[in-house]
Amino acid sequence: MTSKGWRITEQRKSMATLFAGAEGYLSPKDVYDYMKIPYPGVSFDTVYRNLRLLSEMGVLEQFYFNEGLKFRASCLKHHHHHLICTNCEKTMTFDFCPMNFMSTLPGNYEILQHRFEVFGICPDCAAAPKKVEQEEPVTAE
Repeated sequence: MTSKGWRITEQRKSMATLFAGAEGYLSPKDVYDYMKIPYPGVSFDTVYRNLRLLSEMGVLEQFYFNEGLKFRASCLKHHHHHLICTNCEKTMTFDFCPMNFMSTLPGNYEILQHRFEVFGICPDCAAAPKKVEQEEPVTAE
């Protein structure tokens, strides 16, 4: 952080500690709820800016789920991609990169980086019995 001119603050240390101990993904609201306990004056904007900053630094990875943006601690130091269960959010990394097989892309872009996630249902969730929703009984008034 200091090499890029960013200060190492207690709030940023707290956020890094939170993600280091987190099992899965955290939404900006999850992080805000955690941060407002030790730092009651913290704003949601400050939390969000720090999440983006830690993401740009490579400390966090960000993922877009149906319910919105979530973050987690970066899992590996080398280039990799993810298989993510949309039900339980279990994530597996894999090193196969589809960019290696793309000979041409539209336009004359110089590719600087890319992301590739595959979303699906993991074997555990697929094998779990489906919950049957029961309809509420109709009452006559």
